[in-house]
Amino acid sequence: MLRQFLPFTTDLWVHRELLRQFTLRNVELRHKGSHLGLIWSFLNPLLLLGLYVLVFGYIFGGRFGVLPDETRLDYALGIFLGLTLFHFVAEVLAIAPTLIVGNPNFVKKVVFPLEILPAASVGGAVFHLLISLGLALAALLISGHGIPLSILWLPVIVLPLVLLGLGISWFFSALGVFFRDIGQVMQFLSMSLMWASGVFFTAQKYPAAWTYLRLNPLLLAIDLTRDAALWARPLNYHHLGYLYLTGFVACYLGHLAFRRMKPAFADVL
Repeated sequence: MLRQFLPFTTDLWVHRELLRQFTLRNVELRHKGSHLGLIWSFLNPLLLLGLYVLVFGYIFGGRFGVLPDETRLDYALGIFLGLTLFHFVAEVLAIAPTLIVGNPNFVKKVVFPLEILPAASVGGAVFHLLISLGLALAALLISGHGIPLSILWLPVIVLPLVLLGLGISWFFSALGVFFRDIGQVMQFLSMSLMWASGVFFTAQKYPAAWTYLRLNPLLLAIDLTRDAALWARPLNYHHLGYLYLTGFVACYLGHLAFRRMKPAFADVL
């Protein structure tokens, strides 16, 4: 029944072994040739976490103003959690337009399921997302902040964001075949998305902006993640429902667009 209404689940399930292999390949290629290799997957977010604590927590002394006893470390960890989710989406946006164009040999193979290429790139981004989230939780423990029971909601919050990433990757990877300039727009789009997602502030503090920004699923995902991991506030089920709705719709439409444009890939390339 699920496969009938959500056809993308069929592609992912049938080719699950191929998806796993390409996901591992993407993770390995990211650090190929470096001396530390996979260690950079842990070291990079760890260095960023230290930088955020120093710059935003101690130099700028910023505050979200959510908790009355908010510390500098709380603010830095809030930014780190926000940027972790943002970097996941930004990585998907940056890679997607070149996925099919950069692999013309797979396009010429009729039996190869091209849908796996965008899905595997999202899988690689998820791998680094989980590492960063794990480091953020470790920082909460080491700092004495503690991890609230609401952290169990974290996988539920991240799942629709992954679905959103899949939809984005399928759509822009297909569109990039026909419009090569779209890759040049991604940097501006990513920067705009960062400022529209409340990474450095809570959008609820600005009622005029909140009216429009609350339609941004990434902003809601960041808020929900901070509520679950950092602030231990009750989960907003309306926001979570909207996040799942946009995730499934984006995934379905992205997969549909990819399947519709796929027959023309070989002619264009």
